[in-house]
Amino acid sequence: MAAPLKGQSLRRLEDARFLTGRGQFIEDIDEPGQVWMHVVRSPHAHATIARIDAEAARTTPGVLGVFTAADLADLGPLPCNVPVASLQPMIVPPRRALATDRARHVGDPVAFIVAETRDAARNAAEAVVVDYDELPAIVDAPAALRDGAPQIWDQAPGNQTYRFQKGDAVAVQAAIAGAAHVVELELINNRIVISAMEPRGAIGAYDDAHGFHLQYSGAGVHALQSQLADTVFRVPAARMRVSCPDVGGGFGVKNALYPEWVMLLWAARHLGRTVKWLSERTEDFVTTAQGRANATRARLALDAEGNFLALDVVTVADLGAYLSTGGPGSSTNAPANAMGSGYVIPAIFMDVRGAFTNTVPIDAYRGAGKPEVNYMIERLIDAAARRCGFDPIALRRRNLVAQFPYRKALGTVIDCGRFGANLDDATRAADHAGFAARRDASRARGLLRGIGVTCFMETARGAPNEGAEIRFDADGKVALLVGTQSNGMGHETTYPQIAADLLGLPIETFRYVQADTASVRDGNGHGGARSMHMGGAALCKAADTMLAKGTKIAARLLQASPAQVAFADGRFSLRDDPSRGIDLLSVARAARDPANVPDGETPGLDTYVWNLLDLITYPNGCHIAEVEVDPDTGALTLERYTAVDDFGTLLNPMLTLGQIQGGVVQGIGQAMLEHTIYDPESGQMLSGSFMDYTLPRADDLPSLDITFNGVPTTANPLGVKGSGQAGAIAAPQAVICAILDALAPRGVTHIDMPATPERIWRALQEH
Repeated sequence: MAAPLKGQSLRRLEDARFLTGRGQFIEDIDEPGQVWMHVVRSPHAHATIARIDAEAARTTPGVLGVFTAADLADLGPLPCNVPVASLQPMIVPPRRALATDRARHVGDPVAFIVAETRDAARNAAEAVVVDYDELPAIVDAPAALRDGAPQIWDQAPGNQTYRFQKGDAVAVQAAIAGAAHVVELELINNRIVISAMEPRGAIGAYDDAHGFHLQYSGAGVHALQSQLADTVFRVPAARMRVSCPDVGGGFGVKNALYPEWVMLLWAARHLGRTVKWLSERTEDFVTTAQGRANATRARLALDAEGNFLALDVVTVADLGAYLSTGGPGSSTNAPANAMGSGYVIPAIFMDVRGAFTNTVPIDAYRGAGKPEVNYMIERLIDAAARRCGFDPIALRRRNLVAQFPYRKALGTVIDCGRFGANLDDATRAADHAGFAARRDASRARGLLRGIGVTCFMETARGAPNEGAEIRFDADGKVALLVGTQSNGMGHETTYPQIAADLLGLPIETFRYVQADTASVRDGNGHGGARSMHMGGAALCKAADTMLAKGTKIAARLLQASPAQVAFADGRFSLRDDPSRGIDLLSVARAARDPANVPDGETPGLDTYVWNLLDLITYPNGCHIAEVEVDPDTGALTLERYTAVDDFGTLLNPMLTLGQIQGGVVQGIGQAMLEHTIYDPESGQMLSGSFMDYTLPRADDLPSLDITFNGVPTTANPLGVKGSGQAGAIAAPQAVICAILDALAPRGVTHIDMPATPERIWRALQEH
């Protein structure tokens, strides 16, 4: 019997393709006869479009057409697909592929050009003359909701799109009134530019026989197919093929439907040519959806012993100029599931108002709502410890969930975890006992040292339900067609690992197929750390269904009853005589002959299932950061980083580690470096390139000490919990709490992300 592959750290099978230059990203694909698109964008954050003069551009050599909103008038608006239980109906103003009467953020598309070459399209853009009447802009969400703020949409008076409330407000207020301690904080969760290795890009094609085909860098092909077919172009889904080649990172924001996808497909149909568009990096800064961006006032009530009694949260969420496809969910439904993290808090109430601003729209970014609420509760706990005289570690341990299942105040049920054990293991791994000596050594060198011991809990699922298909191809390969999608997470390795164990075949037997509506029947794509939980569970069900049918066919071939046949190690054999048997691939070939198939069964072993599964998993852990600060300059060094995480069963520990490392670095970037800044008067993005927007580099990081110690969940047959988002959820609070611990002796009790040297220095000067 072969050793199981589940749990083995296999190197990624797809890496050979990437490392030898055989990857196929959008930029690598050039279709026969393709032409190029360039988009003309508003230089103003808020302006009326008085006139567009494109005549000179149309006569530029190589130009095939210049198009404005009037040309696309027959198309539907880009949809926002996240329902929010707003106190009044959520206001969703129409978002057209091209701005009609007004531009509402810098980078808003107002026209596009198609030309024979990329340079020709770009050059023609210089000849397009747009007359704008500039309007006052507003880029701060709380300010946008105040009386007298510039109005962005006539349909949304006061710039409010929704007001979302959840929880028991009466119980929360009663608990606060009777509490021994109430701690209050005002927190900013800073807006993030999503800087995937590969900027957005796509190719649109059309022919009368098959309809549309969009190839794009992103995720969630079936959702995009539905949105484009049903809402925008109003054609049958079968006439709208959507596919992705290799994708260089997505992190959620590439799941959205973007105006460029609509322009490309419309132009392809209009011109009868395949049309390609690639975003330039600076263009990506002002067009691709951004993340986070909310302002919160939060109160935590405690009794005299330090038991948490209630959590009250009031948030203003910045949605940007338009409601992106999944934008409202990041500040409403998603954080509600994780509110309070892994702590026992009997009463919780949240009140969220969504605001329009003259900025790039917000959408789901790695964690989508969970980083914000985990950051908030950990900041509150540290503040409670400091102000009320509790030990911060003991305060956490006292309140962490210890009995399972545990129903949270807002309804989600945590099935399992090792919250307290993670905390204890992490403090030992980080040598918390030796911190005082390290702090003294730093002080002797004139430096401030701090440690942040923080926990996190994620609610991982994304969209419920998923599809999977097992197909036996003529070349002897077994195709695994799954409706989730890799943006670099290693699915081409992990899914074959699962299948190899389930079916007892060598891993080389399997061919992984994803991200094409022409071949994968249905699926909910990437997002919410859902792939192994949802897709893996669907694959297990498909294997079980296929083997049940295979057992009947094998029994027929072996002249036995199905009850006499067992399956193991890739072979059907008789229970009382294992020497008599037939291998799975032979049964699959035989199953193509109707004579070998029992009455009522269709020929072949190819099997598709749509697995109904709406359970959430609860990844959790403890992350500890240790920092050193130079009080004279504010210079910050992240000296140590330790994590102990519970992701349930690990299918491939090496790939899991890579996911956590990447997420942690993104979280560190938000805490220390990344800051999206808009000019408050003009609405211009002042951090519009890597000259001004700082991403973490290797020399900003220490070695990351990450340990896994999981409790398998019963929410899926594999026992897995999502790991793709966890690092970005856990890291910000660990870093900021460490910084505040370092600054506390100088009287600094608050700092917002990113804690840049300038901010640290100013905080020290003020105190």
